[in-house]
Amino acid sequence: PVPIAGKAFAPILQANGGGALLNVLSVASWINGGELAAYSASKSAAWSLTNALRQELAAKTQVLGLHMAYVDTDLTRGFDVPKTSPEQIVQRALDGLEAGAEEVLADELTQRLKQAMTAERPGYLQAQQA
Repeated sequence: PVPIAGKAFAPILQANGGGALLNVLSVASWINGGELAAYSASKSAAWSLTNALRQELAAKTQVLGLHMAYVDTDLTRGFDVPKTSPEQIVQRALDGLEAGAEEVLADELTQRLKQAMTAERPGYLQAQQA
């Protein structure tokens, strides 16, 4: 069976010959710290759901996980961290969809953290600095 989130969209996409689902994810899927524990747990669940949907819908629907860290929006205005512009994130997402990608790592921090997951001491076990 298709997971709940996919049940709403999959039949419509498949009836129209396929399509794509883009799930916006966060580096918090892979790391967390004190105050972010509940937020990170929800993001990890979203990442897991994205992977499950990719398997369930593989025949006709592209499922793209778009991972990102800080995006330069009103929400992050007061954060003194490197940020990526919304336009860059959108362009990278569209490029990934066009290329048939399963995953887009939309900024440098996300790329570093994903790579660190395979280190001898994986990145998710280390204290994270933005």
